[in-house]
Amino acid sequence: MSTLAPPPRPVVDLAPPAGGPRALLRPRPVHKLALLALLAAVLVPVAALTWSGAQWPAGLTVDVSGPLGDTTDWIIDNRDSHPLFVYFLGHLSNAVVLSVRGVYLLLLALGWIGVTAGGTLLAWRLAGARIAALTLVFFLVSGGLGMWVPTMQTLALMVVAVFVSALVGALLGLAAGLSERTFRLLRPVLDTMQVLPAFAYLLPVALVFGNGVPAALLATVIYAAPPMARLTALGLRGADATVIEAVSSLGATGRQKLLTARLPLARKELLLGLNQTIMMALSMVVIASMIGAAGLGDRVYQALSTVDVGAALAAALPIVLLAIVMDRTTAAAGERLGAGGTPPGPGGLRGPLLWAALAAVTAVFAVAGRLSGSRVWPTGGTLEIARPVNDFKEWMVDHLYSGVPVVGGTADWAGRFTDWVLNPLRDGLTALPWYGTLLVVAALAWLIGTWRTALTAVLAMAAIGVLGVWEPSMNTLSQVLAALAVTLVLGFAVGVFAAGSRRFEALLRPVLDVLQTMPQFVYLIPVVALFAVGRAPAVAAAVVYALPAVIRITTQGLRQVDPAAVEAARSLGATRWQTLRQVQLPLARPALLLAVNQGVVLVLAVVVIGGLVGGGALGYDVVTGLATGDLALGLVAGVAIVCLGLVLDRVTQPTERRSTGKGA
Repeated sequence: MSTLAPPPRPVVDLAPPAGGPRALLRPRPVHKLALLALLAAVLVPVAALTWSGAQWPAGLTVDVSGPLGDTTDWIIDNRDSHPLFVYFLGHLSNAVVLSVRGVYLLLLALGWIGVTAGGTLLAWRLAGARIAALTLVFFLVSGGLGMWVPTMQTLALMVVAVFVSALVGALLGLAAGLSERTFRLLRPVLDTMQVLPAFAYLLPVALVFGNGVPAALLATVIYAAPPMARLTALGLRGADATVIEAVSSLGATGRQKLLTARLPLARKELLLGLNQTIMMALSMVVIASMIGAAGLGDRVYQALSTVDVGAALAAALPIVLLAIVMDRTTAAAGERLGAGGTPPGPGGLRGPLLWAALAAVTAVFAVAGRLSGSRVWPTGGTLEIARPVNDFKEWMVDHLYSGVPVVGGTADWAGRFTDWVLNPLRDGLTALPWYGTLLVVAALAWLIGTWRTALTAVLAMAAIGVLGVWEPSMNTLSQVLAALAVTLVLGFAVGVFAAGSRRFEALLRPVLDVLQTMPQFVYLIPVVALFAVGRAPAVAAAVVYALPAVIRITTQGLRQVDPAAVEAARSLGATRWQTLRQVQLPLARPALLLAVNQGVVLVLAVVVIGGLVGGGALGYDVVTGLATGDLALGLVAGVAIVCLGLVLDRVTQPTERRSTGKGA
């Protein structure tokens, strides 16, 4: 049988449409196209006669450099004297420094033996023996690579940052979960915090607090708190109404209902929020090093600035292992709590007694380490990998960079991709008149949504022009579109294959785990080694960063398709390709749309970092603004990136998906 049998003819439903009488007035796609064509025929000639040229008219721009420059000058002039800084922000900065320093001194006091024993025992108690073994490997690798002190610095910063992020996020989520008005007020704030590139708010934070630990920690909190707030609010708002009603019928007060019903019912969401907060905080390790955060991130950043791939990898490996350990520990702890709590320890110890026993064992190991005279990892037990890694990098450059028979080298691929894809895209977007771009955005957004969707997309696109960054935004958009296209093609292909093969998915899982836990900066290491610098390497880094999420979501979406529908298609004689194309892909459409959404968000997240390897455009402006303290340059470019993300979201996500909360 070559095709699937046609579906049964639908029964005509004479009931009114679900949307009420207004649904009858909603224009169909054909009517939308006709109306857009009419508007274009009227508005395009008027715009062409009024504003000549393809670029955004200078008369429609607003210069914000003056007010932002005045703000920068005021902050610098008053940072040491104004009461806001002296009596509030100064004390906040001191509290951050004392907290991080206290945790760091505690880790040093425990010594490498005590920290290793305590961390391993903690992971064993929370997540089991397998995660404990992985934790032990993390500490051994950190010390063996000569990164013990930077690892302790990073660990101290992460402990405080995660605690503050989780606390702030939980309080915001609690307010949003219990109050509809607060939820509506916080939602756009959280949206902006998650979409705005981290680099964009590093600059104002560094201006207020100066370079150092306080600025790095507060930037991390701003970036990592929103997931905790969102998931806390989601868990509280989604609590089983029958349970809440039963508790209320027993005369429980609002506080009692919160503590005995709402929070326990939201336990899964709370643990997931903590997990996501930890991962978001760790992704800031390297980025925060640009404003004075010491530790592993600073080692990676300094090594990349000198293109020392070996040193960068030696510092990146502990970051990756730390991310995996913390991710697995929180996930396993959540599963154990969901299954009825953690099992008892040796001798049947439970609760405080078991924790006291673990603390005592850690103290014994710490004292033994102090008596042996070894507080930090012994230098004789380190392994130097920088030189062999750099030698391998040089071998790859010599043998893969150029001159490879038939296929050509990586430099040839980068050059061809730039000449055949990036340059035509950039030139086409730049040459297209600005009003034509707005019309295309309106058409795409309206065809898959409503007029409100189109209006939002057009206003976001127009804001880019008003800010005076139209041309660099078109350059950035060309890179984002190219990276997104490559990511989706590869991600959907690999995801489809993984969904059809359990063995392939099992082999792919650890690779995706490593790729998803790597900080963004680490992706630049192989990119710089193989492609040097330019726009093509920036696109390659974005593809590598966004690909794992697209693969995972695609695989999961196809796996969750109703098996009865797949079996029915096969019983009709459909081939595997026909089943995939006509049954699985249509039924997995929500997951595929989510994959597109996540691809957009993750590609945009690497746009700024791509500016460090020759991507230019908005990413370069953000990095330059951060390096020179130019608030206007960096902040305007960051806002333009947010606007591009909003436009891409509106033209790729159907309105009904966003309205049900499944969108970004």
